[in-house]
Amino acid sequence: MDWIRINDTTYRYEDKGVRFFLIIGSDYALILDSGMQVRNAKELAAQVTFLPVKLFNTHTDPDHIGSNEEFDEVMMNPAELVNYRKPHTSQSIIPVYDGDIINIGGRSLKAIHLPGHTPGSTALLDVNSGMLFSGDPVQDGKIFMFGPMRELSAYILSLKRLMTFNNEISEIYPCHGTCPVSKEIIPKLIEGAERVERGEVTAEPLEMFGHKVAAYNIGAAVLLCDE
Repeated sequence: MDWIRINDTTYRYEDKGVRFFLIIGSDYALILDSGMQVRNAKELAAQVTFLPVKLFNTHTDPDHIGSNEEFDEVMMNPAELVNYRKPHTSQSIIPVYDGDIINIGGRSLKAIHLPGHTPGSTALLDVNSGMLFSGDPVQDGKIFMFGPMRELSAYILSLKRLMTFNNEISEIYPCHGTCPVSKEIIPKLIEGAERVERGEVTAEPLEMFGHKVAAYNIGAAVLLCDE
């Protein structure tokens, strides 16, 4: 599998149902998440750029941290540390808070905290292009909302806040499902999640990784919630 070019300085890598991204600035390149089965994302980045490569985790579910052990430091929202175990004791956590700007050299990425899917889920908005790298919360696939640390009400509030950035967003680049998706998906996800919260959507029973879950098809995506 090779990198798929989005533009001259942005690439995506498809890794068995999840994708991660390489965003290149003039100072260094940033990997957004590090894959599921892939264990050499940093090495793979050298196929595309000679610049130093750093890592940002949108969140730390297992399918997003496959190559984290390659890195001596990783950027993430500190709220995600309840969900993360360092791959080696010397790894440093570089905190990235809501509203922080990561400047990779001529390219500014604004952190937008989106708790709900996980406590520290964070999207990055490319300020110049309007590309939003959303992680898992904004997508048209299956959104995991079952098990510890998932909270549907927080998810809805996060999406409503994301709407305040609507004029700054051009397209959305999620880690699952179609890529890219239109920003018009955000209000559809809000409306559907609110219907689930009010008990207006019929669930289909499903088993995921040994868990019995309720699958709610809200049109824009499928929310997988606790029974």
